[in-house]
Amino acid sequence: MNEPDPPLFGREPLRHTMFMLDRQNADDRLDAFYPQGSTQWDGLRHVRAREVGYFGGRREDFESAEGPLGMEHFAAHGVVGRGVLLDLAGYRERVDDPLDPFAPEAIEPDALVEVAGAQGVEIQPGDILLIRTGWIDAYRRLPLADRLELADNLRVTGLAGSDRVARYLWDNRISAVALDNPTAEVAPGSAAIGSLHRRLIPMLGIVVGELLDLERLAELCGADDRWEFLFVGVPMNLPGGIGSPANAVAIR
Repeated sequence: MNEPDPPLFGREPLRHTMFMLDRQNADDRLDAFYPQGSTQWDGLRHVRAREVGYFGGRREDFESAEGPLGMEHFAAHGVVGRGVLLDLAGYRERVDDPLDPFAPEAIEPDALVEVAGAQGVEIQPGDILLIRTGWIDAYRRLPLADRLELADNLRVTGLAGSDRVARYLWDNRISAVALDNPTAEVAPGSAAIGSLHRRLIPMLGIVVGELLDLERLAELCGADDRWEFLFVGVPMNLPGGIGSPANAVAIR
């Protein structure tokens, strides 16, 4: 919960205070806690499309925490289903074309199809699709000065913001897509191509996750060449919440 360090998008650092209630009992408190500050789900209140408003054409006014698009509705059933990992970073290493997580490179559907084919995995309706770019691993190896610079000039290899990517996810009936980078889509993006967030969240209602640590999962999947698992994510039950920690595990 204290990564990335320093925080991105101008957020304050998480403050965790531990204290004694009395001689026998301890407690702790979080301050400057941003539910979307680390591993996260983007809720349906996170992004608005100019033409239609929020998902379902709703015009949220945010005067009340109550509403049909809050994270409490995600929490009621969780983000649970067949998970599939596409290890894009690992595949690119194997074909001697290493992926630079900070390039920034826009990932189009053809690349995902290629990785799925190489792994021998079939995308099925309802899948929770995880895509590893190696961003978190590369970020952790950066010295502090480089992390500070990256916080001011964010560079992310991620999904292209294109209509093609949105159609690929929709046509494959993906229920959720999550990456190991802070934006899911390439950053900086292109105004001429558009925003994948706006295509997926308010227009299609597809769940988007970011900054999932996929390093250990990729290692395990690669060891036995088995890339599917039960994915369980339980968002925070925050009425009206715009986002939530992912609270996710893969059971394999």
